[in-house]
Amino acid sequence: MTSPITIVGAGLAAYNLARELRKLSPDAALRIICADDGAFYSKPMLSTGLAGNKTAAQLAMKSADKMAEELRAEIVSHTTVTQIDPAARTIDTPAGQFHYGDLVLALGADPVRLPLSGEAAEQVISVNDLQDYAHYRERLAGKQRVVLLGAGLIGCEFANDLLTSGHQVTVVDLAAWPLSRLLPEAAGRWMQTKLQAAGADFRLGRRVQSVDGQDGDYRLTLDDGTVIEADLVVSAVGLAPRTQLARAAGLVVERGIVVDRYLRSSDPHIYALGDCAQVAGWLLPFVQPIMQSARALAATLAGQAAMVTYPAMPVLVKTPASPLVVSPPPPGAVGEWLIEEQEGGLRARYLVGEVCTGFVLLGAATAERAQMAAQLPAWLA
Repeated sequence: MTSPITIVGAGLAAYNLARELRKLSPDAALRIICADDGAFYSKPMLSTGLAGNKTAAQLAMKSADKMAEELRAEIVSHTTVTQIDPAARTIDTPAGQFHYGDLVLALGADPVRLPLSGEAAEQVISVNDLQDYAHYRERLAGKQRVVLLGAGLIGCEFANDLLTSGHQVTVVDLAAWPLSRLLPEAAGRWMQTKLQAAGADFRLGRRVQSVDGQDGDYRLTLDDGTVIEADLVVSAVGLAPRTQLARAAGLVVERGIVVDRYLRSSDPHIYALGDCAQVAGWLLPFVQPIMQSARALAATLAGQAAMVTYPAMPVLVKTPASPLVVSPPPPGAVGEWLIEEQEGGLRARYLVGEVCTGFVLLGAATAERAQMAAQLPAWLA
């Protein structure tokens, strides 16, 4: 009997791959192994669920049993893979050993933990999955003052969600303006002004040194000696790809699990996609690159080898107080931002010579999303 295609993980990348594979290979043996309960949900909804008063159970769209039925797959939930043996094509778990034909690592990423001191440093929470979201909602009940560590994309989305829900929000970041890795300064300042008008308090150019106190009564000390009081502290400073399993199996790992444009790792029968994968040298933790990768890998696993292609991929940032669409220039592009303010909005174009390779649209300018995206060259053709 042929060993099944085995996917480790049950997030957006894993389930979209399984769906695409089923379109091309209806009868292929398919197994999904995951550490959680295997419920399907949209991870981007975690940073907007509060304003819609959504519980974790309401964000879960389908159970593992329902997904197993739809995908005609075996789903092994609440099971952690502890070891991969590439030579034997086996994986070890507490539930036993499983053989695979091809293995796909869709492991995701872990929240980065800041090196904080203080008696309450371990009580700082992050929201990276449905279980985290349930814990966040539980901890937030009855609380008013929330400090967010990180003014990046996720931090700003959480700030907007909390503000819409009537909370008092302070955002702390070492960068000089919000979303500093994606936006030029003028665009970041524009966004900051809108979020401040909605009630956000930004402490930029500052780092939290320590967190003291207890639940509902925290004291955060910044590097300039300022003390902020909070009922809850949430960290949103970024994610680190989960690479430990791949590294222990002898696969090539850099910032992520290194894969080629077929999503193949250094082992010919092991693939990776999603937040854990470093594709053509890039880490792209956004929905559209995941969808592109899932379609290409499904074709390859079905015997129709296909390289992944990346068109220009605008990201819609979920901050209604300051609507934002950003299509970053390709990594390594050398150019400059051209800023153009307009009535109720701001447009920024990243020019390499006379070629626009990326853009930022804020406020009313977001209406130009489709028009601007059509002008951009593909990242990987």
